[in-house]
Amino acid sequence: MTDREFDPVDILLVEDNPGDVKLTQEAFKEGGIANTFHVVTDGVEALDFLFQREEYADAPRPDFVLLDLNLPRKSGDEVLEELRADPDCKDLPVIILTGSSAQEDVVRSYELAANAYLTKPVDPGEFIETILATERYWLSVVRLPTDTDLG
Repeated sequence: MTDREFDPVDILLVEDNPGDVKLTQEAFKEGGIANTFHVVTDGVEALDFLFQREEYADAPRPDFVLLDLNLPRKSGDEVLEELRADPDCKDLPVIILTGSSAQEDVVRSYELAANAYLTKPVDPGEFIETILATERYWLSVVRLPTDTDLG
């Protein structure tokens, strides 16, 4: 166990499907880890949140990002590419959570330095299990840098 299990966690979910947003939020709630969930529904809004622009000027830096690839206005690939090009966001953990299991999407995401690639299961129960496993791994097993570690 790590100290991380007991710290509140900020999570940015970038997802345009309301059903998937609800399932993801339910899974994290079921996991029992205190968190603040921030949801944006397109790539432009995601970058505004992460770069603290416009209405997101006071947005917190999330502990990690769950990013769909198929988004309006800017794709998940474009979001990831811009994040990795920015010195302040290049180390931010980004987990691709998408409906695509296409090998070219997997390869492209890792080329852009995604930390993990998960394909959303169609079955709601399996979807929740996938999110719970992700939550356990990223919040209980992996040690993430704190804000003070990030220069």
